Amino acid sequence: MENVWNELYAAAKKVQNGRVVSPFVEAGGVSAAILTKAGNIYVGVCIDTACSLGMCAERNAVANMLTNGESKIDKLVALMPNGKTGMPCGASLEHLMQLNKESGEIEILLDLETKKTVRLKELMPEWWGYERFED
Repeated sequence: MENVWNELYAAAKKVQNGRVVSPFVEAGGVSAAILTKAGNIYVGVCIDTACSLGMCAERNAVANMLTNGESKIDKLVALMPNGKTGMPCGASLEHLMQLNKESGEIEILLDLETKKTVRLKELMPEWWGYERFED
């Protein structure tokens, strides 16, 4: 299990490259890597824009996964600008929950050294959308 987290961290680190793209866009300050239930890794970086229509690294990784035909996540790592793992933002947590009825089981790495993790459902115990998956 420890090696999986190190591999996801390395994948996120590889694409993290904070940079100014234009006077209106910055990218790559935060990066993310997800491991799907099928065993594939997808990555993404944040895109911050002057018009507030940017996108979080976690959601970009999800977009990469969906583009490649997958939709079920096992594990997620978010890498902050300081090189430490961190908690995905609230918008990303909501986005992850809506993927499928098993999304609450997604394991999120909180600390690389200690391998401390949390399940998405622990962060959103009273999530509003559970009943929609019951149909």
